[in-house]
Amino acid sequence: MSVNRRGTLFVVSAPSGAGKTTLCRELRKRVPGLAYSISVTTRAPRPGETNGVDFDFVDDARFKAMVEAGEFAEHATVHGHHYGTRAATLERALASGTDILLDIDTQGAARLKAHTPEAVLIFIVAPSMKELEQRLRERRSDGETEITRRLARAREEIPLWPRYDYLVVNRDVKEALDQLEAIVTAERARTRRLSLHFTDLEVPN
Repeated sequence: MSVNRRGTLFVVSAPSGAGKTTLCRELRKRVPGLAYSISVTTRAPRPGETNGVDFDFVDDARFKAMVEAGEFAEHATVHGHHYGTRAATLERALASGTDILLDIDTQGAARLKAHTPEAVLIFIVAPSMKELEQRLRERRSDGETEITRRLARAREEIPLWPRYDYLVVNRDVKEALDQLEAIVTAERARTRRLSLHFTDLEVPN
């Protein structure tokens, strides 16, 4: 028996500070055959980020040209910066049977679901707003104005969780990773995603 399957697109969203980036990075280390789709963004790289690895960093003019050329499966503006996902890159990977992990905001997730209805949407949250605020402050990468803006955005995003297929509460990184790995494993085995070809099939009398 041989099994053929189209790749699955796993879309992960979370309020800023919920631990999405860490969880996605560790999930890729755990799960074989899970590729990461690099988004295009106009924001500046954060400490430790590498162009072409974490994001493709472009200026506003280049991003606008990509939008006008229809290069994006989805694009959105978040915290004053533009983000987009290349359509051609996604389609090539999925058509080849490669599973893709995509880390995007709630606006992008909604547009991507419309573009790719079979996408699996996963929403990650911190246990509480108090915990979320603490994590944002511990990052020490944003000033008070930016933290306030991110918390306000989180209050808008969290009520959108019912639009997603799965909800993961990130109380503990290992526990959340176990849940994410279980989701990927289960979705890979869904019969609607598989095409089976039997050889020497024995039919019972």
